[in-house]
Amino acid sequence: MSSRIFQGVIVQMKEATDRCIGVVDEQGFVIASSELATIGSKLDDFSAAVADTQEALFTTTERTYKILAGSAARFEYAVFVEGTDSISRGICILAAIGMNEASTNFEEKHNKAAFVKNIISDNILPGDVYVRAKELHFTTDVPRAVLLIRQLNNTDIAVLEHVQNRFPDRQHDFVLSVSESDIVVIKELASEDASDEMCALGEELVKSIRDALHIETVVGIGTTARHLRELADRYKEAQVAIDVGKIFENDRPVIHYENLGIGRIIYQLPVTLCEMFLSEAFKKNPIEALDEDTLDTINRFFENNLNVSETARKLYVHRNTLVYRLEKVKKITGLDLREFEDAILFKVAVMVKQYLNSQNGNKF
Repeated sequence: MSSRIFQGVIVQMKEATDRCIGVVDEQGFVIASSELATIGSKLDDFSAAVADTQEALFTTTERTYKILAGSAARFEYAVFVEGTDSISRGICILAAIGMNEASTNFEEKHNKAAFVKNIISDNILPGDVYVRAKELHFTTDVPRAVLLIRQLNNTDIAVLEHVQNRFPDRQHDFVLSVSESDIVVIKELASEDASDEMCALGEELVKSIRDALHIETVVGIGTTARHLRELADRYKEAQVAIDVGKIFENDRPVIHYENLGIGRIIYQLPVTLCEMFLSEAFKKNPIEALDEDTLDTINRFFENNLNVSETARKLYVHRNTLVYRLEKVKKITGLDLREFEDAILFKVAVMVKQYLNSQNGNKF
């Protein structure tokens, strides 16, 4: 299909110059040309010259070449113009611009993956979604999941290929590289209620990437998109899931937007409002007045649903020892964690403090 696109540009440029214009592939074979008889032939001067240069624009004894932009790690095609003078150079640059633009427009119009990427990036108007979907014979109203895979610490392009191999159905599932560290998976679902299934899939991806490439990742999952136009919002949800999970669930590699709970609300609050809330919640002393051992005791108390006996057993302490520690918390903060309302207030306040520390780059 690329040769037809390039030939179309060459036909339009042919009347503007008497120089031979064409395109070669990476092996030097002519795939499009203003002189039709040369199509299929190999230009030996190209193979020799391209091996000795790192420049996108270069000349041989016979022609001027310019490598065309592409998504691959190395080039796929290069445009050539007969001659090595400044006129040939100018024609070659203009021809490359025209061919790159024609190729990009064709990809956007006829490539489903490019279409989906434009949707999640908000690079297409809502009204155009219907038109493009019809052109591509794209089903608009089937449920789809959006998974955002983020590489941590270090990044490797091999992760993209690894994930692509996990989703071989390129007509219904799409794997898109959106940044150096982020990969988005758009997966078509059999039913809308698939959050548990997607969490399990996310965990499988994290494990397989770690085992195969030794790279740690985290996966954020948005709610189910019921229509193509919802994909952009679900992508934003997946981003929020990772950002919020990093604050409140930093030990979990897979975070679903539906499971963020109150952390999602806190994440959307202004910093000044959070600071005001903390000062009102801890009127006697700030939360920093509690040492780490006391905070650990409080966390275990919450994990055991405010059950004094069960918490004491898990901490291997006497029940009265735990009661004494809780009394100490009450004395310092003014909050009795054995009372449900005070416990809720304290729990929310701790999460607010975590959020503020994340904004300031501090650890709680």
